[in-house]
Amino acid sequence: MRVSSISLRDFRNYAEADITIEQGCVVLVGSNGQGKTNLIEAINFLATLGSHRSSTESAMIRTGEDAAIIRVHLAHDDRQILLEAQLNREGPNKAQFNRSTARLRDFPRYIATVLFAPEDLLLIRGDPASRRRFLDELIVTRTPRLSSILSDYERALKQRNTLLKTARFSEASVGKLSTLDIWDDRLATLGSEIMVERQRLVRDLAGPVAAAYESIAGADHHPELLMKESVLLPLGDSTIDQTTQAFLAVLNSNRATEVERGMTLYGPHRDDVEFSLNSLPTKGYASHGETWSFALSLRLGAARLLRAESVLGDPILILDDVFAELDASRRERLASAVSDFEQIFITAAVVEDVPAALLQHVFRVERGTIARALK
Repeated sequence: MRVSSISLRDFRNYAEADITIEQGCVVLVGSNGQGKTNLIEAINFLATLGSHRSSTESAMIRTGEDAAIIRVHLAHDDRQILLEAQLNREGPNKAQFNRSTARLRDFPRYIATVLFAPEDLLLIRGDPASRRRFLDELIVTRTPRLSSILSDYERALKQRNTLLKTARFSEASVGKLSTLDIWDDRLATLGSEIMVERQRLVRDLAGPVAAAYESIAGADHHPELLMKESVLLPLGDSTIDQTTQAFLAVLNSNRATEVERGMTLYGPHRDDVEFSLNSLPTKGYASHGETWSFALSLRLGAARLLRAESVLGDPILILDDVFAELDASRRERLASAVSDFEQIFITAAVVEDVPAALLQHVFRVERGTIARALK
């Protein structure tokens, strides 16, 4: 799968942009703040329905405008796909698939991306929320229907927390909160699917991440991933039914505590995944170089996993301002590790940061305009 053209209207700092893109490696070069990352953000949005830089879609609409439009042509073998998204400051967003009205939430079925940015160091050093987001974006890419499961879980969690807060200040006894039983069932049913999918993902990622780490770092430091659930699950691979029952048991036995706290203390929204090198947690023990290598390996491992599973071919690999942070040896090893992907987007402040083997199609970005660089 690859992007063959992209058109933007009133997206970030682009009033208007139209470029044709070839297969292979596309390098976007320009100073900070010129629009390099905005371009790859637009592509990534269609695949993930979110931004890696902003929690609100309105931030992607050009200042003073009511809507932004992203239009991307995709090519896979002989198949051509046109995806169009209109992000509205007021009212719901709109989408079209091959010029016909479509649902934006279905777009991940047609386009897959894997994006690495310097912010990914938070996967190693940051709080559990960043790691949960990494897992959930990937399970949606693998199984798009999980997008609605995650959304429904967030709504159920919000409703349950509202009820718990109400009960906290109510004279009614905990035992009379019959409505809470309904939300317990709803939360456990949805949450169990998320937990089982995360378990499967972590298991399947182990091999690709280990191989990616060795290819980038040039050494085998035995990278490992381990889910750390707030709900104690049976040993081995848990079924959805087993996970649901375990979840319900925890909610039931801890109801008084949750009412007292006014919040849901157990479930996938409280889970984490632990990363380790040589049996030591990366957080607090890994060096700066090891941290970069592990973060890169998570993304490259994810790309290789999607490549093995997808009927659409390779995911589109995006490396946003990565090479400037790597030493010369890691740059060359990373270039070698990604060179066989069908399409790669790279952003860089200066072209010298990018290994020569990846300088196939170079564009210069300046003040929201894009022009092919002369060779």
